[in-house]
Amino acid sequence: MVEIVSGAFTSGVRGDSGVQEDSGVREAAEAETGAAPIERVGVVGCGTMGAGIAELCVRAGLDVRVAVSSEGSWARGEARIRASLDRAVAKGRITEADRAAALDRVSFTTDLGELADSQLVLESVREDEQVKLEVFASLDKVLESEDAIIATNTSSLSVARLARATTRPDRVVGIHFFNPVPVLPLVELVGSVLTSPRTRARAAEFAGGTLGKTVVSAPDRAGFLVNALLFPYLISAIRMVDNGLATPEVIDQGMVAGCAHPMGPLKLADLIGLDTTVSIAQALYEETKESLYAPPPLLLRMVECGLLGKKSGQGFYTYG
Repeated sequence: MVEIVSGAFTSGVRGDSGVQEDSGVREAAEAETGAAPIERVGVVGCGTMGAGIAELCVRAGLDVRVAVSSEGSWARGEARIRASLDRAVAKGRITEADRAAALDRVSFTTDLGELADSQLVLESVREDEQVKLEVFASLDKVLESEDAIIATNTSSLSVARLARATTRPDRVVGIHFFNPVPVLPLVELVGSVLTSPRTRARAAEFAGGTLGKTVVSAPDRAGFLVNALLFPYLISAIRMVDNGLATPEVIDQGMVAGCAHPMGPLKLADLIGLDTTVSIAQALYEETKESLYAPPPLLLRMVECGLLGKKSGQGFYTYG
């Protein structure tokens, strides 16, 4: 059964959701878990998701340090955050003062050791299990506080397997955001069989209270809840294109105009990233062995050729 853990709390302003937790809620959560509220956050990776998570956290008033693999990643990640904040100002969602304050609260590093004093670290590197395992093992060594939480934004991998790369598996949890992170309200909270109830409670308070998201508890299985439902739909649409049954434009038009979806499945796959789509589909197939999850040949060839969707400028559609 899926449990709604928490929603956005009341009063004030927090990001695009326009909510901030009530101080009484935070005090109650602090008393329940016996831990200080999370104020110092580390983010590992600053691609589309990592940058969105970092932006969400600084707009919630948290101090954020982002660890990246190179100075090039640093520059690209910082540019993503600035551009997103600029768009929020242009749309009247935040003020210039809010933008300046948010940028003052984020810093970057290429040294994972500089996340040592973080109370919670959110891992958001590419969807590659070996890479994530290496990040988790390194974070386990550098984090100073035994109470620090290591969270993963994986959309398909086992939280339990990632937790076993550390000496603190009870303090590892999945906090799965959706793209665009500052806008979409849902977060899947994924506790493994090793995650302690206290860690689950602190993570739920952080995502639901501090960040103002709607939090649902999801099982630690490939795809969790949302992607386990979503990906058969996306794969079926790609398979229709692969089999020559319809064009991406016709399929997307049908789902938007006929089913009132805000975006068609092929455009959504482009937005997610076709490489990420392959990774998630393969993880789902490997765990379930159900053919509806198997990535079609067309999708595999597109990724092999660097057609990754919106982020590469070309996928099922062309982007300027």
